[in-house]
Amino acid sequence: MSINHETIFYVDLKVLENNYKYLKKKLNSDTKIIAVVKAYAYGHGDTMIVKKLAELGVHAFWVADFEEGINLRKSGVKQLIIVANPGVKSYKEIIKYNLEPVIYNFRLLEIFGKNTSPISVHIKFNTGMNRYGFNTDEIDLLVTKLKGFSHLKIESICSHLAVADDISRDIFTQKQFEKFDIICKTFSSKLNINPKRHILNTAGFLRFPDWQYEMVRLGIGFYGVSKDDNLKAVGKLVSNIAQIRTLKKGEEVGYGASFIAKQEMKIAVIPLGYADGINRKLGDGKGRVLIKNISAIIIGKISMDSFMVDISGINAKEGDLVTIFSEENSVDEIAKNLDTIPYEILATLNRRIKRVYLN
Repeated sequence: MSINHETIFYVDLKVLENNYKYLKKKLNSDTKIIAVVKAYAYGHGDTMIVKKLAELGVHAFWVADFEEGINLRKSGVKQLIIVANPGVKSYKEIIKYNLEPVIYNFRLLEIFGKNTSPISVHIKFNTGMNRYGFNTDEIDLLVTKLKGFSHLKIESICSHLAVADDISRDIFTQKQFEKFDIICKTFSSKLNINPKRHILNTAGFLRFPDWQYEMVRLGIGFYGVSKDDNLKAVGKLVSNIAQIRTLKKGEEVGYGASFIAKQEMKIAVIPLGYADGINRKLGDGKGRVLIKNISAIIIGKISMDSFMVDISGINAKEGDLVTIFSEENSVDEIAKNLDTIPYEILATLNRRIKRVYLN
């Protein structure tokens, strides 16, 4: 395969498969997987990721909005596609493309309820995160309205964990579980239904397997970003050295001339910048890349389409490979350096970066 791009995000589908198999081994025999592929599959490219996970046997896919769902349906996905935030203006498209909306407030319920086309829906409850979802004290009104909308088939009840990855907040997480369990029993009893239930994300699934219910929502774990060392990074972002120059003592680098050479040094220009998703806070010595397996510190400001690194002491030449992140220089390490989370690093990678899939 001929690749003409300077910067490439390699996505290893075999590693994805291994991560899936590892997670599946922890799955109860009667529990199904909803794969979270929103935000372009966390930056990895949703179409190819979904195709692979579908082949492996994933039950359903979870997307953020109706457009993500339509794109997957048009790509040939046959599995269930659940839309987390369907919006009030998209119900016609959701019905047309056989997508399944998550209903989390009365406004959405009225929109889909007044449309008489049969549709499967998922009801979301707030158990403490205070983001999306019906509150416990709204159950009676919700039940009354749903009884008037017989064309809405309730496929599942769901909620979302806020701090499943934080062991110091396990009391809070346990309260979420207990609240969700009561909600499920109360809601199902009042409607005399038996819908599927799901509350676990990847962190919750790995730490609280007793709460698997009938389905789990797994996202970041598939991509290998986890405290579990058995899950390996699927993605590797690389570029190359576009130009090398020698600085004299006292010469400045980049916008704002924020870096001044303290002695003669050699620097490299990398054709990748904040427009590609490289956070500007990685500039001025905070971030690093790997060149010939040697750490090279980012100097000066990150530009829109480029940044510079110190390669003094590295026997490098123009065109040499530069690793932005990989298993060795992890996304998790970069996220900690920026006081953020790996999700942000991956999800903000611009789509102009070429994705190349390895089998």
